[in-house]
Amino acid sequence: MFLSVFDMFKIGIGPSSSHTMGPMVAAARFLDKVRESPFRPAGLRASLHGSLAFTGVGHATDRAVILGLAGLAPETYDAADAARVLEAVTASGRVAPPGLPEMSFAPAADLLFDYDRTLPGHANGMILMATDAQGDVVLSETYYSIGGGFVLTEAEHEAGAAAVAQPKVPYPFKSAAQMIEMAGARGKTIAQMKRANELVLRDAATLDDGLARIWTVMNDCIDRGLEGRGILPGGLKVRRRAAAIHESLQAEYGMNMTAPHTINDWMSVYAMAVNEENAAGGQVVTAPTNGAAGVVPAVIRYWLDFVPGASERGVGDFLLTAAAVGGIIKTNASISGAECGCQAEVGSAAAMAAAGLCAVMGGSVTQVENAAEIALEHHLGMTCDPVKGLVQVPCIERNGLGAIKAVSAASLSLRGDGDHLVPLDACIETMRQTGQDMSEKYKETSLGGLAVNIPNC
Repeated sequence: MFLSVFDMFKIGIGPSSSHTMGPMVAAARFLDKVRESPFRPAGLRASLHGSLAFTGVGHATDRAVILGLAGLAPETYDAADAARVLEAVTASGRVAPPGLPEMSFAPAADLLFDYDRTLPGHANGMILMATDAQGDVVLSETYYSIGGGFVLTEAEHEAGAAAVAQPKVPYPFKSAAQMIEMAGARGKTIAQMKRANELVLRDAATLDDGLARIWTVMNDCIDRGLEGRGILPGGLKVRRRAAAIHESLQAEYGMNMTAPHTINDWMSVYAMAVNEENAAGGQVVTAPTNGAAGVVPAVIRYWLDFVPGASERGVGDFLLTAAAVGGIIKTNASISGAECGCQAEVGSAAAMAAAGLCAVMGGSVTQVENAAEIALEHHLGMTCDPVKGLVQVPCIERNGLGAIKAVSAASLSLRGDGDHLVPLDACIETMRQTGQDMSEKYKETSLGGLAVNIPNC
């Protein structure tokens, strides 16, 4: 299954790609369905199931559904406009999305958190409904938010990837083994193959502009996070720390008194800055998810700031390489915490970042594959147990450690010749099996782990 770099890296909003962006995207798709139908409904309803219900409030899923049904979208999200819309809908109990008549939608009555019923297709399920003047349902659709902002209808989910029309690309690799074989046969890098595939869908200028836009949003997010202060929303009273850590690091750096291990703190603070912005509901890039959004930009920023010879000219190749690895992981396992735990989120992000860094530092195709495998292997079994359902603890620090692992994995692979025992494909399959066997309470439900062992939470 071909996944574009712009599928893996989506510009959106925090705090969660599967719990915030996905439901907003689903709402937009349902509004399109209503526009195409012969019915002119009088009202709308929504029900959230499984993980969307259990951690929906902490992930602002309810807010995302309200705003989505009012016509807002992640890629054009404006915080001030969203606040006005949310206040108006809450006060009036009505929405007026573009191209449709005003409809009743009172969130307190029409948005249900169904904790008792998990829909069969996926842990992140939701049902959107349109009703007539009597309140009877005249149109409905079930959606699954499968991670990274990807959304499928029930029919699409049941049909599987085979039902999705695929572009004919010159390098249709679905596994790491195929990727290595094609690269060797054609004498291409991973980034070159990925670029050729992308150019089937868009011209070179559009591709390069899009890649530059992704990095701009990522980098801006880091900078905002390094300036942000105060308490994160949600009730845990988690204090934003990136700004203070950054100031401390800058002071030490200026005095030339930095211990070698302090470089880890620079990687961490870049990642923490992104994930504090994400937790605050700011604009982020899924990489491949919001919960893991800090790893890739932190590693790129580390490379640009600290590695001799690094240049922004290489950021496009970094992102293309990372997206190629992320696409293989998503195709053969998952990037969803609700499906496979945090190994699928931060683990996948670390593998993508390690691959990208290894590539721009001159690694061969087999070294790049080895870097991704090392990073993913050492996240296997990682649970997703957010305290109070918020993408804060352990998520913010976890991104920092994911970035450190990614850099270490790339460095180790570059010290070798690419020959290694465990193939990336085997590691991805192991992650899939581990996620399948993992207890549901450790998969983004906040029913186990840290989420139940932190006092007063």
